[in-house]
Amino acid sequence: MEQATRNGTANSGHHNQNYVLPLTEPVARLLGREAGTSVTVRVRRAEALPVVIRTWENEDEILGAVRGVLPHVPQCLAKGDGFALHSYVEGVPLSSVCGNGKPVDTLLIRALAGLLAQMADVRRSALPPLPRGWPFNDTDSQGFLRTLAHLADRQVRQPNWAVFGGLFAALGIPEDALIRLAERVPAMTRRPYSLLHADLHRDNVIVSYGGTPPLICVDWELATYGDPLHDLATHLVRMRYPAHQWPEVIDAWEEAMRGIRPAAVSGLAKDLRHYLAFERAQSVFPDVMRAAQSLEHAFSQKNLDEATAEVRRALEAAALPLRLRNVPGAREIERALFRWLASRRGRDHDGPDRDQAFGWQQDRRLPLPADFPESAVLDALAVEGAAPANRVFKGTAHLNTVVRVPGHAGPVVVRRRLPGVRRRERSFLSEHAVLRAIERTPVDVAAPRALALGESYPNDRFAVHTYVGPHDVAHSPNHPVNGLLPHEADSLVDQLCALTGVNYHPLDPLAGERGFHRRLKDQLVLLVEELPKKSQQLARQLGLPDAGRLDQILSRFEVSHREPSLLHGDLNPWNLVRRGGSYALTIIDWEMALIGDPLHDLVRHMHLTPTRPEIRDRMFRRWEDRLPSAYTRDWHKDWQVYRRLEIVRSAYIDLDRIVNGESLDAPNVKRAVDSYAVTLAVAIGSLGLPLRSTANPYLARALV
Repeated sequence: MEQATRNGTANSGHHNQNYVLPLTEPVARLLGREAGTSVTVRVRRAEALPVVIRTWENEDEILGAVRGVLPHVPQCLAKGDGFALHSYVEGVPLSSVCGNGKPVDTLLIRALAGLLAQMADVRRSALPPLPRGWPFNDTDSQGFLRTLAHLADRQVRQPNWAVFGGLFAALGIPEDALIRLAERVPAMTRRPYSLLHADLHRDNVIVSYGGTPPLICVDWELATYGDPLHDLATHLVRMRYPAHQWPEVIDAWEEAMRGIRPAAVSGLAKDLRHYLAFERAQSVFPDVMRAAQSLEHAFSQKNLDEATAEVRRALEAAALPLRLRNVPGAREIERALFRWLASRRGRDHDGPDRDQAFGWQQDRRLPLPADFPESAVLDALAVEGAAPANRVFKGTAHLNTVVRVPGHAGPVVVRRRLPGVRRRERSFLSEHAVLRAIERTPVDVAAPRALALGESYPNDRFAVHTYVGPHDVAHSPNHPVNGLLPHEADSLVDQLCALTGVNYHPLDPLAGERGFHRRLKDQLVLLVEELPKKSQQLARQLGLPDAGRLDQILSRFEVSHREPSLLHGDLNPWNLVRRGGSYALTIIDWEMALIGDPLHDLVRHMHLTPTRPEIRDRMFRRWEDRLPSAYTRDWHKDWQVYRRLEIVRSAYIDLDRIVNGESLDAPNVKRAVDSYAVTLAVAIGSLGLPLRSTANPYLARALV
């Protein structure tokens, strides 16, 4: 919290509103002070977000305990419901004479280190009782850091999740991020606990006029009791020291603390990084929420750009400690923030940005159906950004948000392409056209309906589909990630057979010609040829052939011609949704649909999904029995050719994802890269190539 301003005006911080006022005669008599004496009136902001970790509720009790060691800290003169009256500290905030990012004078650094060290002299018995669940041992550094992580989750994330959870999900931050962080806290050196200020930054340090003492700490409401290294870490980060001053600050702290409590510096070099990681990790929650909330007060593109930059900085700082594999870029952050803002303002908002917030441009290639008019599209966009985290699903290429639209029979999903995502595999057909073709054809295929297609601000393309997950949208969709049950295998085969009844000519009049396998092979060779240089180099080191050699090897294999049909093209388990009723499974995400050999769709599914031999045989038998021979001839000899092609494709694509760190949070990608060593060995063997004796045998394992 900032020290109140010098001229009697209000100074607004994150938690309190501070007013510097002279005491009136009646109040002065009550307090035993002279009339006209300046005091600080601290009023708790009722509208403030809960974005801080609190150990104790009453700051006055902390000030009373500290006063014996640091006699110049503010004194609580009186308090009431939601406010407190503190003695006024004469001086100027350090921030007003030395702003964030500027170097701090060496003498000031030593004085600050001295303040942090002096807190170790405050006796625990003088402090308020600690909350339940506090580490029992007063030297348990590991237990203290775990406690902090759990408190951050309980006091900061949880109270705000209903409002901001969907935004965090869109940014790629999971609900259990802090809990997982707590589980990963390593063993640390034991250090004796002491009182910690826990929020010592330039606004909370007063440079006194008289110089005795030179510096005074204010705003003790976030003080806590624990490992002193935590105080050093929060001070380093929140003071915004230039990077070159960090070693000087750490050395000054060590010297000051060694003179007061030598045991507190044990393990400093090893353990400080863990507290720094926690500070950056937990800060992503208040930083993102404050940036988003700032847009509610004053929206403009300039403000949106500033909020986007702040969120990106916070995400990049938290990426390593929270193990965020893919930090979204500026365009993705900007769009997520704007959708959140639009949902907060509501359709009835009347302001200069109303048309931006709720306008959209329809893509005329997809006319709106009678049961989903333009008003329904606007309603869907208006509530999209407010969807809770369990209705926001981030995949390899799309962000899908499930919403309920008033007057519409069931929930719908707003589907947005993630900006900057590169797909090595080409897409041939428009997803909305494929879904409309299935809808118009009387075939037994369970797929979503495409309802709308367009673009919203800022240049954010979207589609609206019917939602095919559980009827209770509070529950996440259930996918057959461990393989299909027998009745599910039957349902999928029946639907793949039904796809042969879809008229594909309007989708691609030139599709269906002979040579489907050859085209697949050529596309794979081109994919390898266009891989980044780094991925190509590592592929060669691992024994995978370059594009030319791969073309030579794969050209040896041919398959018989079979009657073409519409194919899904990417039947991994996460594109199959378990449903009740006759279909058992609904097929989603038709972006990779194409026209070709129906055998390929079945074999690719078996490659992407764990498939037991008995289920594989069951699917092949049913598929052959249900289709005319024109679609199935010679499948016994050809299915292994397609299987080889898919194994080799995965070896290159998964390697490229590992090298470039793309889409690694998506569950299908995570499973693929976790088993990459096996994929590589099988791919090299299927090409008839020996494992390279010169290759490092640990390299493939090290990649994951």
